[in-house]
Amino acid sequence: MRLHMLNGVARLSIVVLALFAGFAASASAYAQENRALVYVVPIEGMIDLGLAPFVERVIAEATQAGAAAVVVEINTFGGRVDAAVQIRDALLNSRVRTVAYVNKRAISAGALIGLAAEKLVMAGGGTIGAATPVQMGQPGEAALPVSEKTVSYVRTEFRATAESRKRPPRLAEAMVDADVAIEGVIEKGKLLTLTTEEALKHKLIDFRADTMDSALQQLGLEGAELRRTSLNWAEHLIRWLTNPVVSSLLISIGMIGIFVELRTPGFGFPGGIGIASLALFFWGHWLVQLVGWEELLLALGGVMLLALEVLVIPGFGVAGILGIVAILAGLVLSLVGAGDTSDMVVRAAGRVVFSLLLALTASLVLLRFLPHLPFGRRLILQADLGAGHAHGSAPDSDLRWLGKKGQASSPLRPAGIAEIEGERVDVVSEGDLIEPGQAVEVTRVEGNRIVVRRVPHITTEGNDK
Repeated sequence: MRLHMLNGVARLSIVVLALFAGFAASASAYAQENRALVYVVPIEGMIDLGLAPFVERVIAEATQAGAAAVVVEINTFGGRVDAAVQIRDALLNSRVRTVAYVNKRAISAGALIGLAAEKLVMAGGGTIGAATPVQMGQPGEAALPVSEKTVSYVRTEFRATAESRKRPPRLAEAMVDADVAIEGVIEKGKLLTLTTEEALKHKLIDFRADTMDSALQQLGLEGAELRRTSLNWAEHLIRWLTNPVVSSLLISIGMIGIFVELRTPGFGFPGGIGIASLALFFWGHWLVQLVGWEELLLALGGVMLLALEVLVIPGFGVAGILGIVAILAGLVLSLVGAGDTSDMVVRAAGRVVFSLLLALTASLVLLRFLPHLPFGRRLILQADLGAGHAHGSAPDSDLRWLGKKGQASSPLRPAGIAEIEGERVDVVSEGDLIEPGQAVEVTRVEGNRIVVRRVPHITTEGNDK
């Protein structure tokens, strides 16, 4: 009897233990599935326009996933103010809890991003501040000061951001404007940069955390699932395309291709390269919200006006001037973001003008020397179809003009009309602009084209000077 009772107790104990183990496993799995999700966004290196879409994408993903927080891990010496303003707006408008973790520095534009988060945390030995705007000088030269208007704008952005997050606004202003003095903190004539301990003392940050785990623990997110994010290939490409050096090169290459194409017959390689370069420029700046339909239509209209001036209207007049102005306006507006000051607009205009001058100079050099090179003749001017009807050439009557001399009756841009031995003949130049009345000589007959060149030492009557 006692043995039977012991067996029953043992069986009951086993059942209880099994139920408890199953319950514990289920609870553990439930906790694992339902633990908080935290997205971590690195802000490292130069802050540029390509970084803003990345931060906006991560915030949108975190919102959709029901994340508990988005942690922006900052370690930067700064960068573009307009890019920082876009990131600042994304953080202020986020429906997900945002945390800025400064590890180890948030300088210049990085300080604005840090101030925009709901919680601002710094690691030991960190720094934040020194956010006065500057204008980059020539390569190898020091940065240049900007106007008071620009300083005032950035100071206001910092103050408004600090106020929205209930942080001391005067501390934020002192990071931007050296004229702001705070007794016991910073004297006039110096920019404010705070260490971790100083920022904690003056209540600029919420607390100190030397590790990410420590920060999450103090935020009540201990054990949260960390989802570290990185730029995808498209965002890397956008950052590269919007780099100031790359975007300036794209403008120059694009305009070189268009200039060369307008001065040579047909549509070929130069035009394709030019359009592709400008398309990459506008696409990259479209994705960072600098380009809209207005900028695209301005630039396209400018190119069409230039084509009209070069190919249809003789001389250089209103259409050409309007075309250049429209292209300049479209490109400059594509480099300027919302809130950019007049200084930034002037700098953008300078970049565009320099790129266009470089393109014009390079185009003139190419048009002068490329036709004399075998590769250049094939690329720009020649499509050697051979002679005779089998190659689709013009009637034999056109071949009689080979070597003949005459004068241009209309501007050759490069196509036009020349008068040869008393007859008006459709011709094309070798790439150079030939004004009416200038002497020309037929150098070759290719298919349906009669190619001429300027003859500077022959008068229009065909006699030697």
